[in-house]
Amino acid sequence: MPTSSSPDEPSAPSEVCPICGGVGFLHRDLPLEHPEFGKLVPCVCQQNKMIEAARNRLYELSNLAAFKNMSFSSYSVQGRLGLADEQIRSLQYALSQAQQFAAAPRGWLLLMGSYGCGKTHLAAAVANTCVEFGMTTIFLTVPDLLDWLRYSYDATDATFEQRFEEIRNVPLLVLDDLGAHNATQWAAEKLFQIIDYRYTRKLPTVITTNLDLEDLDDRIRSRLQDPDLVTTVHINAPDYRSPVKERRDPLLYQLQLLSDRSFGNFSLREPEQLAPEVQLNLEKVFRAAQEFAENPRGWLVLTGTYGCGKTHLAAAIGNYRKGMGDAPVFVVVPDLLDHLRATFNPTSGTSYDDLFSRVRSAPILILDDLGTQSATPWAREKLYQIFNERYNAKYPTVITMSTTLEDLDARIRSRMLDTRLCSIIEILAPSYRVGVIKTPARKARS
Repeated sequence: MPTSSSPDEPSAPSEVCPICGGVGFLHRDLPLEHPEFGKLVPCVCQQNKMIEAARNRLYELSNLAAFKNMSFSSYSVQGRLGLADEQIRSLQYALSQAQQFAAAPRGWLLLMGSYGCGKTHLAAAVANTCVEFGMTTIFLTVPDLLDWLRYSYDATDATFEQRFEEIRNVPLLVLDDLGAHNATQWAAEKLFQIIDYRYTRKLPTVITTNLDLEDLDDRIRSRLQDPDLVTTVHINAPDYRSPVKERRDPLLYQLQLLSDRSFGNFSLREPEQLAPEVQLNLEKVFRAAQEFAENPRGWLVLTGTYGCGKTHLAAAIGNYRKGMGDAPVFVVVPDLLDHLRATFNPTSGTSYDDLFSRVRSAPILILDDLGTQSATPWAREKLYQIFNERYNAKYPTVITMSTTLEDLDARIRSRMLDTRLCSIIEILAPSYRVGVIKTPARKARS
């Protein structure tokens, strides 16, 4: 058992270590023949101080003091107004995954999402929690990391190697804002060496990024796509700093306006006592929309009168897929044609080719209110080109329309009538805006 190096001294005051009397070192109680007999060892008070000093050094290196208020308890989910159900579930899922990782840091946690969605808060909460548990942690934004390495490299090679090894081997590394760095060849190589080293050794790592995986270095992307090591979480929420002032992308803005439309708040209108056939039809359409949202394949066409719920269900599909990490394009057809025409204006900041290509090849395209557009030859040709490419490529597409198929361009109609790809479902419910109609509606077209 360790004994103080000066056991006969009077009792030390309360602020002095009662074990070593403030000396800081001890003689271990060993037999004379022991090779370490007589050697001084640090007292436990000094060991704690050294551990605390090392922790503080890493804390300062990580600049975690700037994120000290970012904890799991301060991470707001329900407090963010105007969010759709899918967005709230996305935030709750991200919080749950981050808490699980902090409780038992194993593998990698990848947090993806747009600016201001809460990725950095969760990453800092993980780091702060692990530091409290005594786990040695480094938290760095990737641009700061690379600047730090450059500075160390310019100072002395010894300092650089020491710090580089420290980052590669730290028990928990949190890299914030991957992809925001200046991708020089040197920077890309150093970053890859760190990530590859930790990947090979399966060292606990948290990474956040605003980018899609396709925009990252190929070598890093391949490692981040390893499902056996990496838990990927897509956070679907607007910038909490300015949730109403998101960039007004013409192909995304409409879905932002309809972000409150979800399957959870879609009314099946039971209190209206609709005719049984109409009620069953509404439930059938609701299930079809949910199934498409779960597994987007082929085309889903929703037809019916104005106010029957077509747009709500189409937006619910879009919001659901957005919550799953996809980037659906939702656009009202007349607005789409106006946006395309506007690109020909010399003052337009949007390229026609870029806008048109995004619509034609969108992973999921939702076209609302087909058939109400101006039927000019130019408009018909643009729509046909969109439909033709998506038909040939079998891209998932949702279409709503109040007109009949006979009113459409014959080339578009022929593709929509291909039952191998397209499911057409008519909503028989009357408009919710004009009261209740209890008489049975007309039968759905086959």
